[in-house]
Amino acid sequence: MAKKSGPKIVPIGDRVVLKRADAESTTAGGIVLPDSAQDKPQRGSIVAVGDGHRRDDGTKVPLTVKEGDKVIFSSYAGDEFPLGDETYLLLRESDILAVI
Repeated sequence: MAKKSGPKIVPIGDRVVLKRADAESTTAGGIVLPDSAQDKPQRGSIVAVGDGHRRDDGTKVPLTVKEGDKVIFSSYAGDEFPLGDETYLLLRESDILAVI
């Protein structure tokens, strides 16, 4: 029996698609935060990667990150878009600051 999978996302070039980590709903002291007070986390998990950078001479350089990597990215990086019941973030590999 075939496994049901979600929508297929294929980023182009040096772009990556990631799923942002869930925002913290409570503080360290146990105070519950409403949705309006929660900051969007700057970390997430990579869902799909593009085929790489193209150099001036036409050769392709593969991306250094891969699907499943947990990353930290710039706070204003990329564009959010809904797909199915999930929201994803599309950004360039250069907006990724670290792999954790």
